[in-house]
Amino acid sequence: MTELHQVYKCNVCGNIVEVVHTGRGQLVCCGKPMELMTEKKEDVGQEKHVPVIEPRNGKIRVHVGEVPHPMEEAHYIEWIELHMGDRVERMHLKPGDPPEATFLCPFGTPLYARAYCNLHGLWRQDTFPKK
Repeated sequence: MTELHQVYKCNVCGNIVEVVHTGRGQLVCCGKPMELMTEKKEDVGQEKHVPVIEPRNGKIRVHVGEVPHPMEEAHYIEWIELHMGDRVERMHLKPGDPPEATFLCPFGTPLYARAYCNLHGLWRQDTFPKK
């Protein structure tokens, strides 16, 4: 059974979907079940993928990695999203863009950020209050 905001990927064609309404069925693409993407929360290795959340003048800046993530044709952050209570905003990126996004956010709203790397998958950073 799917859950709200889960991200699934087709390992045949590369389609990615995020669940916006839950049901009982299995997500299928290209005749095969889609893979549930696991949210990783800790960097390992040289490249850094965990989103960093920074409040700035009533806005939230999210950048990927302590050192900026590469944004090359073969390896880049496809999107960054910010979950604010029952609201979600997403910024799609392309090679050459900076690996960051800025969002408006109501003060005191519980939030978390996610980023998707085309090679290394889905990454998440929680902020206050911790989930």
